[in-house]
Amino acid sequence: MKIKAIGIAAAASILLGTTAFSARAQTPTTVPAPTPGPHGKAERHPEIRKAIHALVNAQNALQHASHDFGGHREKALEHTQQALLECQAALAADRK
Repeated sequence: MKIKAIGIAAAASILLGTTAFSARAQTPTTVPAPTPGPHGKAERHPEIRKAIHALVNAQNALQHASHDFGGHREKALEHTQQALLECQAALAADRK
């Protein structure tokens, strides 16, 4: 599941390209803050947090896209939201 979420994040980043990440798409994100693990050590899954950050940026870029791209923009938004939920579920499952 982790591999799939990271793969979706990477695919979204590649599909959007560098032009999609314009200044207007760089809005503040709500990436969960790292939580200390056992004995005060840093979070064990920084890759998932990076994927969440990339997905939030991709979501913002898609929401501000100039047109619908034949319905594919909306579908990409749905997949991005699904990937965000999976990443957040992975972090939550690790805390149990």
